[in-house]
Parts: sequence; C-alpha cells; structure tokens
Amino acid sequence: MLQLYRPEDYKRVLETALLAAAEPLPLVELKKLFDDPFDDDTWRTLLDDLRRDWAERGVELVQLASGWRFQTRPEYQIFLDRLKNERPQKYSRAVMETLAIIAYRQPVTRGDIEDIRGVAVSPNVVKTLEGRGWVDAVGHRDSPGRPALYATTRKFLDDLGLRSLSELPPLAEIERMIDAQPNETQETHAAPEQPVQHDANGEVAEVADVAPADPAQSDAFSAAEQT
Repeated sequence: MLQLYRPEDYKRVLETALLAAAEPLPLVELKKLFDDPFDDDTWRTLLDDLRRDWAERGVELVQLASGWRFQTRPEYQIFLDRLKNERPQKYSRAVMETLAIIAYRQPVTRGDIEDIRGVAVSPNVVKTLEGRGWVDAVGHRDSPGRPALYATTRKFLDDLGLRSLSELPPLAEIERMIDAQPNETQETHAAPEQPVQHDANGEVAEVADVAPADPAQSDAFSAAEQT
C-alpha cells in the first residue's frame, strides 16, 4: 500500500480523487480518503495548496455548494465548445424569468410567480426546471389548496459555480440581462402566455398548458447551461 508521509503525498491522493469524481465531493467524503483524523484547518490548508498548484492551468479547483471539484476555467470553455456535436440547450424567456424569481424570492408558489410575472405559468415551465435539477418543491404553504413551495437546489448553485445564494449577482443585473434578450417569436404551433385569470373567490384560475415559444437564452444563467 502507498505510504503517505509528506503533505505532497496527501495532496496527490486528494488530486486523484477529485479528478476522478463525477460530482463535487464534500469535505465529509474527502475525509474518508485517509485514516489520519485531520482537523478542518489542516484540510483547508491542503485544499488551498492544491488550488494554488493548479493556478496557472486551464482547469481550476473550486469550492461549490455541494463540495469541491475541478472544472474548466471560463475563458477556455469557448474552445471546448467546438468539440461538442450538440448545440447547448436553450430555454425560453418564461423559463429563465421563472428561475430568476425562484432564485431571488424563494420559497415561492406558482401563484407567487404568476403575480410577479403577470401571466399564468404553465406547469411545463416548472417541470423543465425540476427536470434539470435546478428547483424542487421544499414544502407547502399553509393556505387553501396547500400550494407547493419551490426553491433552488444545490445543483443549481453547482452549475452556476457558486457556493451559496449570497453569491448571486444583484437582481437588477439579472433583470437587465433578461430584458436585453430578443422577444420570443411565436410560431404557428405556439400560443402566447395568457394573463392570470382569477375565479369568483379571487383565486388564480387554472389555464390550459401552452406550447413553449422559441427558446431565448438569458446570459444571466449561461454558466449553468454550459454544464
């Protein structure tokens, strides 16, 4: 068995584990690598030293919401994109606006989102975000109908390269970026979003699902869409 004596030996094991991992590794998982019970300060020193070792390379070691991982530096991503046979998935303005509302106002219900956007939210919009693993139902509001409360996930933060929601850019900047996107064009098979309708009790009435418009990607979350 390989004997570990120097900090460089431990860093090499850490480097190997992180490069081989398919997902970010939290500290609790990294601690399983060694029998030695290092304290958190020692772990921080090892990880910071490893990060500096890769400072001049095209790949960097970063800490995300779910843990540590190696990832491509953003300035090199444009070159790697040339190797991809498939175009990056793009999302409609409705999807991006809904994601922004959930990220900055969470936890929120579909009704909250509709009140903010002023149009009915198709269930397909929320399903798209859930399918990507960016949002999830985290509970139910104690109100008539007990509507689901939605919040962003750790995967959302990981895909954006963030450690916490506090690192999100200012909401005004996101709104400016979304507003700068060209308007969605409506094709014959697509119908525009409908204004929110209320029933006699003042509740938001259900509306039929509409087909999505042509996707228009927001630069606000382009980093996530590269993953």
